[in-house]
Amino acid sequence: MSFIVKDAAIPDSKLAKAITQYIRDNETDLLFNHSSRVYHFGAMAGIHRGLKFDRELLYAGAMFHDIGLMPGHSSRDERFEVDGAHAARDFLRSHGIPEDDAYTVWTAIALHTTPGVPQHMHPVVALVTAGVEMDVLGLTYDQYSDDERGAVVRAFPRTPRFKEDIIQAFYDGIRHKPDSTFGNVKADVIADKEPHFHRGNFCSVIRCSHWHG
Repeated sequence: MSFIVKDAAIPDSKLAKAITQYIRDNETDLLFNHSSRVYHFGAMAGIHRGLKFDRELLYAGAMFHDIGLMPGHSSRDERFEVDGAHAARDFLRSHGIPEDDAYTVWTAIALHTTPGVPQHMHPVVALVTAGVEMDVLGLTYDQYSDDERGAVVRAFPRTPRFKEDIIQAFYDGIRHKPDSTFGNVKADVIADKEPHFHRGNFCSVIRCSHWHG
């Protein structure tokens, strides 16, 4: 018996099917399954919180949120979240989605590693981050029942070493552009893999700027 309620199920729509196929064709199994869990956990969080949200837009945000880690979608110097946001917006535009909705998904992806901000924004923005924080960090683990967690993981399994595997996937996706990690959590990922990595320092940037005083 599935404990994924109807309102948290993947939409049975042409757009959702196109998203699924695109991500399946362009991401690893690790990231595809992770992104699918992010959608379900995000949708369940929305139900738990009594939020009204568009399941198609949430699905787009969840499924595209890590595509910027893939070589074919990674820029030379943008944050990987921005690369993913651009990819999602372009995809949605190509499928006739209104600009405001495409921008909502763009924002959800661009901010999904920025703690403390998304939960105060549009439900789609808030719930993409909620799904990520549950699947990667387990921050809201106790807010889901054993049956809910079990149903999602059975449908989209975690690897035996998921935590290490996802850290490695982050590293592989950003190692070529370490400067894009300035001021965000990906600096921790590079530092974990490269002990001699020197993080950017906000105070040093201020002191070295052209303004004096």
